[in-house]
Amino acid sequence: MVSRKDFIRNSALGFAGLAFVPGTLKEVNGTTSESAQTSGSYILKNVRLETGFAYENDEVIATHTALFAVEIENGVIKKISPNQPGAKNAVDAGGMLMLPAFRDMHIHLDKTFYGGPWQAVRRRTGGVKGMIALEQKILPDMLKNSTYKAEQLIELLQSKGTSFARSHVNIEPTSRLDSLKNLQKALENKKKVFGAELVAFPQHGVFYTDTALYLKEAAQAGIDFIGGVDPYTIDGAIEKTMDFTIQLALDHGKGIDIHLHESGESGLKTVEYLINKVNENPALKGKTYLSHCFVLGRLDRPQQEAIAEKLGAAQIGIVSTIPFGGLIMPIPTLLKHNVTVMTGNDSIIDHWNTFGSGSVLQKANLAAQLYGNTTEFGLSRTLKLATAGLLPLDDKGVQQWPKAGDQADMVFVDASCSAEAVSRISPVTSLIYKGNIVF
Repeated sequence: MVSRKDFIRNSALGFAGLAFVPGTLKEVNGTTSESAQTSGSYILKNVRLETGFAYENDEVIATHTALFAVEIENGVIKKISPNQPGAKNAVDAGGMLMLPAFRDMHIHLDKTFYGGPWQAVRRRTGGVKGMIALEQKILPDMLKNSTYKAEQLIELLQSKGTSFARSHVNIEPTSRLDSLKNLQKALENKKKVFGAELVAFPQHGVFYTDTALYLKEAAQAGIDFIGGVDPYTIDGAIEKTMDFTIQLALDHGKGIDIHLHESGESGLKTVEYLINKVNENPALKGKTYLSHCFVLGRLDRPQQEAIAEKLGAAQIGIVSTIPFGGLIMPIPTLLKHNVTVMTGNDSIIDHWNTFGSGSVLQKANLAAQLYGNTTEFGLSRTLKLATAGLLPLDDKGVQQWPKAGDQADMVFVDASCSAEAVSRISPVTSLIYKGNIVF
């Protein structure tokens, strides 16, 4: 096994010696830098890949792995072949396990204290509307260096093995489109080493603070999803707010991702209303998500089954930050009904929360603990929460990733298999995005 430092050094030395792509690759600049290795053609050797399950009495008891050589060309996996341990012009992966790069599917890169002085959360007053008033006060100062802090936060995610994020970005009368523009600058600076899709997020309500006009502008300014938040609690009307959101998404060909914290009757009505609207507008199927959706954790088991079945049929996904304590989300029930479930860190260090680690692998570990996924098979399946659904082996143990033609997004971890990686939150040793070695 090689250390992270040695992997970085060996990667730089290995690429420098690739005579067949002279002058096209830069030296790796330490860790998560925008000056990462460019995606020419190269070979990774001593790459550990999962190849199948080991069984005992029909139970998966272990995961088989072997070492391979992986050829990358122009950001894509070109070929996977028997290992070439003696290859001098190959980058040595040191036997580390290669997994699909992690994806944080719910985070707020645009507003964070990360990268600045420590600040704990202050006492909240006035509920969500009280937090809106706080944001209106503090956002002008946060915007002054939000591009820099977004870059710092991106580097934290990268250090934990994440190469892609779905970021919600504030759209409201205080910051107007400035949060979006500042975040877009950060993403442009990091485009070789990090990818993202953006959600226009009306944190202060659609109509409560007259945000609708700015959302219409954001829909034409490079975002991918129209967001929302607690339509009844903030705007006082489920139908009016949801109809606006849905129509805006349809008019501009965008997806939908709505924060829903409401856990009572209004939360359930919002879920049911969205399901009906998506069924009426099939173009939104597979492009619509509910973030948090805490009401699902408050329903009894028959209600959970019924709603999960409807969500699955409408192809509406759930993006859960996997809460614990007094609220346990019915993630196994959702998965049983083919609901796409993804996870993210949400807040890292900001005025909402200070406990985010930046690791979606840690989120998968928490899910495994909460839902009793302690077996080799159960742990290996839980990895998909960190990868937004992609797993090296299918449920029968047949290798399905990586394959020639896949985008070269991969993370290397110091683990023997994905089950161990989830259980032990194994250290990340390297990250590659679109063929670019990030570190």
